[in-house]
Amino acid sequence: MRRAGLAFILLLVVLGLPLGVAPWFGWGSALGMPQPFTVERGASLGQVARALKNAKLVQSAGQFTFLARVLGSDKPVQAGRYRLARGMAWRDILKTLQDGRVEHLYVTIPEGWPSVQVAERLNALRSLSGTAAAPREGSILPNTYEYEPGEARNAIIKRMQAAMAKTLAEEWPKRSARAVVKTPEEAVILASIVEKETGKASERRTIAGVYSNRLRIGMKLDADPTVIYPITQGKPLGRRIRQSELQRDTGYNTYLKPGLPAGPIANPGLASIRAVLDPAQTDALYFVADGTGGHVFANTLAEQNRNVERWFALRRQRGEM
Repeated sequence: MRRAGLAFILLLVVLGLPLGVAPWFGWGSALGMPQPFTVERGASLGQVARALKNAKLVQSAGQFTFLARVLGSDKPVQAGRYRLARGMAWRDILKTLQDGRVEHLYVTIPEGWPSVQVAERLNALRSLSGTAAAPREGSILPNTYEYEPGEARNAIIKRMQAAMAKTLAEEWPKRSARAVVKTPEEAVILASIVEKETGKASERRTIAGVYSNRLRIGMKLDADPTVIYPITQGKPLGRRIRQSELQRDTGYNTYLKPGLPAGPIANPGLASIRAVLDPAQTDALYFVADGTGGHVFANTLAEQNRNVERWFALRRQRGEM
């Protein structure tokens, strides 16, 4: 605190005017709910004070400016979006703005989201600028990302893509001998299928093992999500797959030919990427839903057929067929 500021406070106390500095220290003020407050780039202290007054965060722009100059530091206020509350001590408001303690904003991209949904989520955030087109499928790493108010949507996409590139560079050298994918790009494709096939973390490596076994022996993957992807761009289909769709050669239909589809069908998370780089050691070649959100696995077609019959019987019992 400046020496002049101390003298000013002493003068007010001697004159019996402590209320003059009460807002500076927050004396007798009840703290309200935080609200957004934006400091524009290049704004002066006086302009900020008037904006604080208009937002009802201070009672007097002139009094705030005077006290800030007498009792505060000489640091300039920083541009950005803040969270301030009515009743905050004015010295705390000033320090928050001078230190640039901006509001932290976050956007979460769930594992397995296709790129069209990534773009939709970013475009729905009004605090961002520009328009985001759907990034290349499989190029972004699902996670929670921090962003600044007014930041370009495409800049956030680039950060997500950089995170995926970094993850692949770190994880690819760690792959086990059981991994059948030959490139990081193939790892992303297979991981996107694993991501779409199960929501249970405990199953990822086993499903990756099943698909790795099929790829190893040249057996078709027969993965429903690969049939759905060209129809909805990765969004839920909302109905059963039609026979005509199972016969359509889209480059993604793994019911027609062995091998991986033409590209990823979603943006896989770290866990699914690790699963295909280190699949479970299993002899299973088949799996079907078990009615609890998971799957039951089989080594032979005869065993798989029995599991499918049990699944169909359960669905009929539930009135789903």
